Amino acid sequence: MSAPGSRVRVRGEEWAVEKSLPLSTGGQAVYVRGLTELVRRHQAIFLDTLDDIQDLRPEDTRLVSDDSTGFRQTRLYLETLLRRTPPTDTRIHLAHRAALDPMPYQFVPTRRALGEPLAGTQRQAVRPRILIADGTGLGKTIEAGILLTELIKRGRARRILVVATKALLTQFQRDLWARFTIPLVRLDSEGIRQVQSRIPSNRNPFSYYDRCIISVDTLKNNGKYRSELEQIHWDVIVVDECQNVANRGSQRESLARLLAAKCDALVLTSATPHNGRPESFANLMRMLDPTAIADAERFTRDDIEHLFVRRFKHDIEGQAGDSFQERKIHTHAVPASAVELKALAALRGSKLHSLGTKRGGVDVLQRWNLVKAFLSSPRACLKSIEHRVKTTKDALTQVSPFSHTGCTV
Repeated sequence: MSAPGSRVRVRGEEWAVEKSLPLSTGGQAVYVRGLTELVRRHQAIFLDTLDDIQDLRPEDTRLVSDDSTGFRQTRLYLETLLRRTPPTDTRIHLAHRAALDPMPYQFVPTRRALGEPLAGTQRQAVRPRILIADGTGLGKTIEAGILLTELIKRGRARRILVVATKALLTQFQRDLWARFTIPLVRLDSEGIRQVQSRIPSNRNPFSYYDRCIISVDTLKNNGKYRSELEQIHWDVIVVDECQNVANRGSQRESLARLLAAKCDALVLTSATPHNGRPESFANLMRMLDPTAIADAERFTRDDIEHLFVRRFKHDIEGQAGDSFQERKIHTHAVPASAVELKALAALRGSKLHSLGTKRGGVDVLQRWNLVKAFLSSPRACLKSIEHRVKTTKDALTQVSPFSHTGCTV
């Protein structure tokens, strides 16, 4: 009987035994996980009554002399073992070799997430979970890539899911591949349908690829994806622009809470994580650690300091050197022509009414929208007016002659 943790050879490949269970018909069912290249990470069940299961015993190991030049084979073997040994400290072992100009501040989120104690406290992270809330332009995508690289090095990031807004999918995917050689398969609604067409109908499409990037709107707009996500466990989930999932009760927030419970490591990124409501920010913190905040309206920085990193450009000027240059603003005043002044005066003096309102009041907001459109482009303002006239005419043609709208357009 193969003991759990032992290694066996079946059908020419090596496997690690997870458990062995007796069968009512006699014999054993051996649950294994692949170790060699062809079957690595694959799981299988073998019956010892049907397959020849050979136990690989350490005492059967044969020692042979290394006759290669300079003991090359032995050195390669030892180097392989060292590279496969996962680090257990908070040091940066691999990410500093990425395609970037390394700066000390970029590695702080990774060390914090890996469990580096804060000053004056012994609190350490059990699971890598952190909010990267650095200001705009400090490189939150790079900091997330550094953390992913170190988790991969430690064997804790085999399955990665990145959730971002649709507008940022391409940029996030390109940065992780170009700088850290982390490939992400982009899945949208059409991509998921293509995967479903190639796999059995009872198989989960999110288990087909180990590293994916997907739009948050793609996931929240289809209830079917939710049930499929509930069945999948991820090693790492990255939620970019997490302020979009902070509001309690929204579809995006419900999706984010589901994903937070289905992963070991969770990385949130946002330059504006706090919208002024402590309840929304507490909601993000509870995704990282459900026990961090007892009262969503009353909590202190000490309660959540181990869960986020927040810096601005003036905080890291000494580390960035000349990487951040001060923006110089030059104001150029251009006098308006007589025609432009006449058009602006006409817009300011116009009285626009909203169709269908009970009081028939003047729509001041629409008037200022036209003023802003004119300042941007007279052609854009003209298009807006034409669209409003057409919409009003269409609405009037649908009103019954016996009805009373109660307003003037």
